[in-house]
Amino acid sequence: MRIGELAERTGASPRSLRHYEKTGLLSATRSTGNYREFDDSAVDTVRIVQTLLRAGMNTATIGQVLPCVALVGGRATPCAGLRAELHSERARLLAQQRAIERSVLVLDGVIASAPSE
Repeated sequence: MRIGELAERTGASPRSLRHYEKTGLLSATRSTGNYREFDDSAVDTVRIVQTLLRAGMNTATIGQVLPCVALVGGRATPCAGLRAELHSERARLLAQQRAIERSVLVLDGVIASAPSE
């Protein structure tokens, strides 16, 4: 299938799909007219990538874990050996969340000290 069909089937923009290909998350062959051609498995790959992006993972990390994640029943499902790495990624996200919460508290203090308008 061409990039437009893959975009339609997954909801990803063609630009995102080209980025996934450029970063090695997705592979395509080229037709004689130099169009990208994706096989049917690309739909599952894109759905997994989208799920992991929504989970807060960056594309470099996704590239490392992608070979160990499958789409099972519509859900991104990791192999057993990936559990520890996913827990580590979760801890990283929680640390970011705590840092943001601290920043919000500091900003609240700055706002509270401002004179009334």
